[in-house]
Amino acid sequence: MTRTALIIFDCDGVLVDSERISHTVLRQMLAEVGVQLTLQEALDRFMGASTAKGLALMEGLMGRSAPPAFLAELRERTFEAFGTELTAVPGVLDMLMSLELPSCVASNGSREKMNFTLHRTGLLHHFADRMFSADEVARPKPAPDLFLHAAAAMKTAAQACVVVEDSATGVAAAKAAGMRVYGYAAMGQAAKLHAAGADRVFADMAEVGSALKRHLHPG
Repeated sequence: MTRTALIIFDCDGVLVDSERISHTVLRQMLAEVGVQLTLQEALDRFMGASTAKGLALMEGLMGRSAPPAFLAELRERTFEAFGTELTAVPGVLDMLMSLELPSCVASNGSREKMNFTLHRTGLLHHFADRMFSADEVARPKPAPDLFLHAAAAMKTAAQACVVVEDSATGVAAAKAAGMRVYGYAAMGQAAKLHAAGADRVFADMAEVGSALKRHLHPG
């Protein structure tokens, strides 16, 4: 097995505890246009989706085009909720502080969103100029483009990367890129992460950190 040289983190749900907040806002806005979903249904349908994919899914549920200002209002209300409620994923700061391998972030979200959420949670300085957005590639996850772009920018072979993801979409992208991938299943997605091909699945960030350390200190 190729020695691990780079850890690639997804952002939402892996570094910042944003999934419940953002999907709650989404549920509220969909309800306002007549679409009722439980939180779990929203997570199952939208978790890990790019903006374009998410919009297509929303319009499918609505049975029509979204109102003109829908996405802009969704962004505004989501950022407002982040500003008062967002925290880092439990245990992630300790994990990052102990990480001895180079790392970066690769998210289907925008760079603006990554900057906001990582700054809000005090994690931005851990990544600074090592953040990559799906806006920078032709195809978002589940295509491998974003992870391959991040690896190339970090001058690391794909087979030497380990990805940490919380969505089946992200796991599929990592596997398509030829990378090993750990699933972080804090939002009830363990079965989906396994089914998508995650090499291992964890429900606790401390366990993820311990597993990553073993890549540097095997045995």
